[in-house]
Amino acid sequence: MKNELILRTKQFALDCWTFCFKVPKSREYNVFVNQLIRSSSSVGANYRASQRAKSTADFINKLKIVEEEVDESVYWLEIFEEILSEHTEEINKLQKEGKELLAITVASINTAKRNQQRK
Repeated sequence: MKNELILRTKQFALDCWTFCFKVPKSREYNVFVNQLIRSSSSVGANYRASQRAKSTADFINKLKIVEEEVDESVYWLEIFEEILSEHTEEINKLQKEGKELLAITVASINTAKRNQQRK
């Protein structure tokens, strides 16, 4: 599962980048594009960092960053859904993956917290 999530989070960043490449270039769009690229790429980077955590608390903290960044990515995708209806299918696919990654991350945080309390 770990390797699969490393690959999925990396692919999520790449897929968001590919989508952003298709967004029209303008001052207004560029603000949203930059935000989505930043947050989506942070998901994979922070997930990888969580795999090198020095303690359970460190692992949980790094996953909390993943949770925030993937949730932010979904938010920017919702914005794009409102303003770029011609890309709805691609945006919906990205939102679905983002929400799945979010659910996996939250479940991992909850499991880690339960395991930490048992120690």
